[in-house]
Amino acid sequence: MLDDKLLEILACPKCKGELEYDQKGERLLCRACKLAYPIRDDIPIMLIDEAKKIDD
Repeated sequence: MLDDKLLEILACPKCKGELEYDQKGERLLCRACKLAYPIRDDIPIMLIDEAKKIDD
């Protein structure tokens, strides 16, 4: 589980937009870019190349 303070400062590396925490899927979602950034061992992987496309 990610710390709330960390979630407040994280932004999408592609558009600098807001991220939504998907605890069940262990990922951070950017609805604007339609990308999901994985979280591994409680560490968000904020690399565009690691992100997966999502459907809205």
